[in-house]
Amino acid sequence: MKNLRLLSLLLVIPMMLLVVGCEEESSTTPPPPVNEAEVLAAYLESSGDYLNTSNPAIVAAADVRTTQLANPTTQYIIDIRSATDFTNGRIAGAVNVTMANLLTHVKGINAASYTRIVVTCYTGQTSGFGVAALRLMGYNNVYSLKWGMCSWDSTFAQNRWLTNMTNTRAATLVTTATAKNAAGNLPTLSTGKSTGAEILEARVTALLTEGFTPASISNSNLYANLTGHYIVNYWPLAEYSAGHVPGAVQYTPKSDLKLATNLKTLPTDKPVVVYCYTGQTSASTAFILRTLGYDAKSLLYGANAMFYDTMPGTKFNPTTEIKGYPYVTGS
Repeated sequence: MKNLRLLSLLLVIPMMLLVVGCEEESSTTPPPPVNEAEVLAAYLESSGDYLNTSNPAIVAAADVRTTQLANPTTQYIIDIRSATDFTNGRIAGAVNVTMANLLTHVKGINAASYTRIVVTCYTGQTSGFGVAALRLMGYNNVYSLKWGMCSWDSTFAQNRWLTNMTNTRAATLVTTATAKNAAGNLPTLSTGKSTGAEILEARVTALLTEGFTPASISNSNLYANLTGHYIVNYWPLAEYSAGHVPGAVQYTPKSDLKLATNLKTLPTDKPVVVYCYTGQTSASTAFILRTLGYDAKSLLYGANAMFYDTMPGTKFNPTTEIKGYPYVTGS
């Protein structure tokens, strides 16, 4: 009987050691790496999908002025121009904030207590970039001032919109369509975060610190190397077919830049230049694409700066768009 018990014990001990060894091996096996771009893209689409719903969030100067006069405490105005330009002229009540500090500032003002938060810049392009950041972070009452300070008074439009309505590229337009790339992979992100919310905040913080300049390109620089860029015409198909930048590929706003449609046809091995009518939509779109890791750039002033007379869509008309509203100066 004793021998039988001893034999049973000898059989049980190796099995116990095997189980313990398996548990130890399982506990030390590292988790599979996170595909951050995939996680982030899915998170953005499931969290309001700003790119394909409300983008761009823009408010006209007339609406800002009406609220300023009737209900000023319901509106908060952030001016992201330089401190010098802010001192030389600004909307009454505006606060001066750098792009790098934009998210931190909004986190500290009880944003939900305002009906509308307006971000203004020089032309509406840099503010579009910043507003996209805030919208992705869940601040759905934030808007970019249409045309920026250029729409507030002609003082601010000099050397900005008033000198960037040209036809210098009108003779270069083509009607031949360029096909989209075959679908590939999303860019590689390495924030070290694992959830969509964490990855998003890390990317937004980095991009705001970097600023708008690396995310923009003039049509002169684009035309100097058309084949070195993947050019996205962000218009409806009918307008693209009427004439577009040579080599541009048509992507329909609010439908083509989704995981389930054509987002992955954007290349990861060359800059992606997005152009729209005014540069305001492309600026916000470029921010979102850069969040996902693409080297996306907004074409400054859009079609207004290339073929103003014949372009479709929104034009900067100084007669109707510059309002001549009062502004304040000084520190």
